[in-house]
Amino acid sequence: MKITLALPEDLPKLLAFRQEAASWLSELGSDQWSRPYPADRLLATIEAGTVFMVRDREATAATLTLTSDAEEGLWTEQELSEPSWFINKLTVARTHAGQNLGGRLLDWAGDRAFRASVKWLRLDAWTTNEALQRYYLTQGFAHVRTVREGVAVNGGPRVSGWLAQRATQPADHGFVDETPALA
Repeated sequence: MKITLALPEDLPKLLAFRQEAASWLSELGSDQWSRPYPADRLLATIEAGTVFMVRDREATAATLTLTSDAEEGLWTEQELSEPSWFINKLTVARTHAGQNLGGRLLDWAGDRAFRASVKWLRLDAWTTNEALQRYYLTQGFAHVRTVREGVAVNGGPRVSGWLAQRATQPADHGFVDETPALA
């Protein structure tokens, strides 16, 4: 499997990924991602070069957004003064579930951040999705705090404010990395 940058023509696939994940999460009793994510915002992140795809031959197996931009209102000024990259929208296709692609993708992100001299890999997870929170804890993240105040990116009250972080480090993620080299 290889990792590539997402391209604008991947937008429909990424929107479908999110819908597939929302349906699966709903079956598990979670309201995570039940509100549609604005396509124009997703396209902007693709064009900014922060969306990555795991491709398994012709299939897209997973996706992740990795950015140095923190969502407003989540992290303190002190935390933001430390070199950090933020994970968003980690999604694995149901066809590829159970293969540790999410864990390997987190390792890839931590490795990439480490090579860029970034100290922390940070994320905000769905506040009510305790299974997801436990997953991140098993992936080496430490819970920092939960923020409930504020507005969600796609409108309404903040729903993704469970904050966690782990130190970056080199990792053998096993992907063929076809992303641009770091400057």
